[in-house]
Amino acid sequence: MKKYFVLICLLFSAGLVFPQTDKDLFKEDCAKINEVLDKYIIANETQNIRLIEEIWAIDEDIEAFGTAAGERIKGWEEIRKVFIHQFNTFTDTYISARNRSVHIDDSGAFAWVSQMLNYNYLLEGVQRKYEGVRHTVVLKKINGEWKMLQMHLSLPH
Repeated sequence: MKKYFVLICLLFSAGLVFPQTDKDLFKEDCAKINEVLDKYIIANETQNIRLIEEIWAIDEDIEAFGTAAGERIKGWEEIRKVFIHQFNTFTDTYISARNRSVHIDDSGAFAWVSQMLNYNYLLEGVQRKYEGVRHTVVLKKINGEWKMLQMHLSLPH
């Protein structure tokens, strides 16, 4: 009986020291990805280029598609310039997200996200309002942190 008690205690203890389950890691990664997406919104609303730098992979292979026809921005420096221009042009930005969907590949290294945004701002004192902006993002886990590699915004017709 004593042997069984010791065995049960060992098994129970081993369960406490084993790494997290895949389900726990998935939940943790989803939370971190959601944090990146929330930071994207906060960075735009507060015009915080440092926060933009924190969430993007600083690389020349990243890219973004904007809402204008043919607006394809490649590489970190070009993406950074677009955000700075936007921050110098827009004021009073407010963004709300809904219908966010996060997916992580089996390796746990890549994720893709889709969500709908309502995007409001002032441009030269004129209010602009876009509802149902489609927003997709591809992220990669780099040194344990989720970073944006690709983004696409499209306006509803």
